[in-house]
Amino acid sequence: MSKNKYDINYDKALEYWADIPPTIDGVLGGFGFISDVDINGSQIFLNSLFSDENPPSRIVAVDCGAGIGRITKHLLLPNFQSVDIVEPDEKFTNSIEDFVGGDNMKSKIGTIYKVGLQEFKPEKKYDVFWNQWVLGYLTDEDLTAYLVRCRDSLADNGIIVVKENVTSSGKVEKDEADSSITRSLKQYLKIFKCANLKRIKQCKQTNFPSGIYPVYMFALIPQRNNDVNKNCSIEGKDTCN
Repeated sequence: MSKNKYDINYDKALEYWADIPPTIDGVLGGFGFISDVDINGSQIFLNSLFSDENPPSRIVAVDCGAGIGRITKHLLLPNFQSVDIVEPDEKFTNSIEDFVGGDNMKSKIGTIYKVGLQEFKPEKKYDVFWNQWVLGYLTDEDLTAYLVRCRDSLADNGIIVVKENVTSSGKVEKDEADSSITRSLKQYLKIFKCANLKRIKQCKQTNFPSGIYPVYMFALIPQRNNDVNKNCSIEGKDTCN
């Protein structure tokens, strides 16, 4: 099996984002006007997780692929005591504190890791990993390995949240400009299974404009009854049984 079936190039992706301005419109690819609707949908989803029988604590979350800290500021800081950040672009990491603003809010920002997710190795236990519009920059194998590292770094009742575009065609679609892919819903579910993660909640973002990819939110926890399938295939036949 090819380790990079879709020819994802990490250096090309970094070069693309190096030219993007550190603004909401920049990080959202010209769709800055959807930010409020997006945050509202995420807050509703997060509230549903907090109201579950075994909710995550609200101590520490991590914003993975944070950009300028849009999600950190508007979603995670209001809900958690501390938020760590993972973002490889130095221009964005240098902009985060100014974007977040306010000494009270800035004081809740924890460690900023200037590294790509394929290289991120969590150093603590997190209540929530928030991954949004970033996993398409990882190869299937690196994404699976990354999710395993997240899974193993969850606090008690911790949850991995994934919020990503999915294709309507059911096939993987490549964006040559930034060397990213948009996966199908089926492929995401296979990858979650291969990372030994159980999907406990899923919903579709509403009130987005027509003509863009559907966006789904997933809440994932460790599948505790089985060991990770070391021989799992994430293309072709699903061997995670």
